[in-house]
Order: sequence, then C-alpha cells, then structure tokens
Amino acid sequence: MIDTYSRVAVTDAAAGLLRDLTKQHGALMFHQSGGCCDGSAPMCYPVGMFLTGSSDVHLGALEVGLDDPIQVYISEAQFEYWKYTHITIDAVPGRGAGFSVESPTGMRFIVRSRMLDDPELVHFGLKP
Repeated sequence: MIDTYSRVAVTDAAAGLLRDLTKQHGALMFHQSGGCCDGSAPMCYPVGMFLTGSSDVHLGALEVGLDDPIQVYISEAQFEYWKYTHITIDAVPGRGAGFSVESPTGMRFIVRSRMLDDPELVHFGLKP
C-alpha cells in the first residue's frame, strides 16, 4: 500500500523555482527555520551546506519533477509547535531569506499552513 499522507506539499510556483535553482545549485533541501533573523521562513540550501542532526525531524519530500525529491526538515523543538500542521511551500515575489538560495532571484519561499485533518491526525499518531 502506498502512503498518501504527507506533512508537506509544494505549489506549482515553488516547484518551478526549485527546478530553476537546482539547475544552478545542484540538489537542494529545506530546513524550516524556527525564527530569529529570518522569521519562520523555509530555508532552501544546496544539499550538504546545511547539516541536519538527531535534533531535526524529517517532515517529508517534495516531488517537483526532478530525479530526486527535495527533502524537508524542521528542528525538533519547532516541530513540537507545528506537529498538528500541514505546510505547503510557496514562492512569491519579494526578498528571500538571507541564507536561502532564492534570495537573489526576486522571489522568496513562504509557508502556507493548515491544521491536519482527522484522518491525518490518526495516521501520524496524534489522535486515537
């Protein structure tokens, strides 16, 4: 059986930007920032530039029409605040976060969120 539940999704606009950025930077990944300088921005990095560790939670992978999906992570502490939330990464005009690869493009990644629905809550073990 194929698992159809996911905590993350991507809009067409963000998927197109990610395909373009992959041509320029190689394989990419996201880490959902927990605040500080760039707020709660989804930060996009070339794979290997940002190292995840045991205190990071893998939220899922984004299929954007590349050979490999783009992995999405969040810190464990931030995940505690967001564990009931589904996020969609979108791209809109504006200045990107300082360290994120889209910064010079005139576009920026943002997160759109919604609460997980009942079947998702059950699937992720958040509701009996």
